[in-house]
Amino acid sequence: MEKNRHGTLGLTDDQVLEMYETMILARRIDERMWLLNRAGKIPFVISCQGQEAAQVGAAYALDRNKDYILPYYRDMGVVLTFGMTPKELMLSGFAKAEDPNSGGRQMPGHFGQKKNRIVTGSSPVTTQVPHAVGVALAGRMEGKDLVSFVTFGEGSSNQGDFHEGANFAGVHKLPVIFMCENNKYAISVPVEKQLACEKVSDRAIGYGMPGITVDGNDPLEVYKAVKEAADRARKGEGPSLIETVSYRLTPHSSDDDDRSYRTPDEVAKAKAMDPITTFAAYLKDAGVLNDEIEKEINDKVMNLVNEATDYAENAPYADPEHALKYVYAQE
Repeated sequence: MEKNRHGTLGLTDDQVLEMYETMILARRIDERMWLLNRAGKIPFVISCQGQEAAQVGAAYALDRNKDYILPYYRDMGVVLTFGMTPKELMLSGFAKAEDPNSGGRQMPGHFGQKKNRIVTGSSPVTTQVPHAVGVALAGRMEGKDLVSFVTFGEGSSNQGDFHEGANFAGVHKLPVIFMCENNKYAISVPVEKQLACEKVSDRAIGYGMPGITVDGNDPLEVYKAVKEAADRARKGEGPSLIETVSYRLTPHSSDDDDRSYRTPDEVAKAKAMDPITTFAAYLKDAGVLNDEIEKEINDKVMNLVNEATDYAENAPYADPEHALKYVYAQE
């Protein structure tokens, strides 16, 4: 394997270390949320574990000052890269009044933050796809140089929202990047029972856009694919469909028992290819990461997670009388 792949892609040593740190941060926040859920302190977790490489690699390829992201519920790595903080994510997990996504009204994973151009999603899957197409159309109508980036699972690629959004974007050559995070399962349904085609990216040709399938465990491969798609979009060449293939290392959510539909051996094999571990190995081989830097990163991340947990746990809940705020017009 090439020792300085990141340099070939125009990334500095500091940048790939930042990518690695963000992947670690997403993982540690996620792990902490599972502990808090099992302790009865937060109600629900829907996990990013196993998909951090795809999320951070993709988000890093975008312009965080002008592009819009429409993430799906697992995208902790994406929103952290775009400026959401561990404290804000924990406030959401605890459903506190300061939660930036919804003031504690929504389930965790329903990200939304205007200042960082994170467009809010809703609980029905795939609704973010036509919204992303609308953002791209609005950007074109207003003469803005922006790319709209939307993610979804492979199960969502079977929903009408995906097909309608992709068709409209293809017809009008809109600056949209559709990124399917294929983690092999739509809750309990394996991918071979979801798709008649071999790959989700095979569907791209029907909508007049390029489609590519990449290794979702390799943040540099995902970065390259998304960077190329963003460059195409900015040149007016239209949308792209990118499929990142990884594996969901946890149950679908904290309410799911994945032992009913996959074997411990299957999960163990996937964990042997954990993107956190494999990217660390690449960085060490490239001479960017060593044991000392790794310890510094882990210590820094754990401090952030501990501070975020303490703050969010002690933060106030919204007042009960605010339950109808934003539902009915205020006089």
